[in-house]
Amino acid sequence: MPLPKCDKIWFNGQLVDWDDAKIHVLSHVVHYGSSIFEGIRCYETAKGSAVFRLDEHVNRLFDSAKIYRMDIPYTHEQIKEAILETIRVNQLSACYIRPVVFRGYENLGVDPMGCPVDVVIAVWEWGEYLGEAALKNGVSVCTSSWNRMAPNTFPALAKAGGNYLNSQLVRIEANANGYDEGIVLGTDGLVSEGSGENIFVIKNGSIYTPESCFAILPGITRHTAITLIRDLGMRVEQRGIPREFLYIADEVFFTGTAAEITPIRAIDQVPIGCGQCGPITAQIQDAFFAVVRVEAEDRHGWLTFV
Repeated sequence: MPLPKCDKIWFNGQLVDWDDAKIHVLSHVVHYGSSIFEGIRCYETAKGSAVFRLDEHVNRLFDSAKIYRMDIPYTHEQIKEAILETIRVNQLSACYIRPVVFRGYENLGVDPMGCPVDVVIAVWEWGEYLGEAALKNGVSVCTSSWNRMAPNTFPALAKAGGNYLNSQLVRIEANANGYDEGIVLGTDGLVSEGSGENIFVIKNGSIYTPESCFAILPGITRHTAITLIRDLGMRVEQRGIPREFLYIADEVFFTGTAAEITPIRAIDQVPIGCGQCGPITAQIQDAFFAVVRVEAEDRHGWLTFV
């Protein structure tokens, strides 16, 4: 379904009408995927609208740009204020936020360095990424036939537009075969992540997640989950996870800005645990939503009120 339109998009420092936020068809990004971006959520709370982990998202945006040698022509503080301004001007109490930095129109060689760096911030209303019932009942996923990129090919630490061609193949294949999402293995055969989510596995009360060397994007919601797990008095081990370990797990869940904390009920048609949201996953979910809805103390300073 099409994105629900808002009034304004922040485009290189100017608020322009949604339908006027356009680029040239010969912009470098169109031909070579030369963009970096973030996905951020703003939640409606009893104390007003609050952006979740704004500082960390903007820091990662600049880190991704540095990896690709893109000089963002604004400061961290200017980007953060532009995000808040875009939410305010569109009068949204809750929304998804998409800052994107890309190589624009100048020349069309593979070398991008002569192209301008453009910055856009858009916001829109967006509900549960994997479906309304996913958070409670869990999702059915498959192991993708596609692998995540090998080390020293594409930088997995950068949230770059071109990296998501791989993610598109994973998601298209999963959906075509009747699954909600796919899990990707690395070239070593070990678990990496979903098409747009990190993954956690629970077995006999122990919690595991792939570490950053397994071609994952170290997600901000992943870091949030690790922190909440420790706050709950549990520990999580970052390690290599073989595919077959998923099948015998008691619980498995995805994390991501869009997916939030989404349980996995089946993998390759093998039921996981009780086939729905497990008790530990539910604890982590409850702790997460208590923070973003301001029902619990924001001990880590994760919320920025609009």
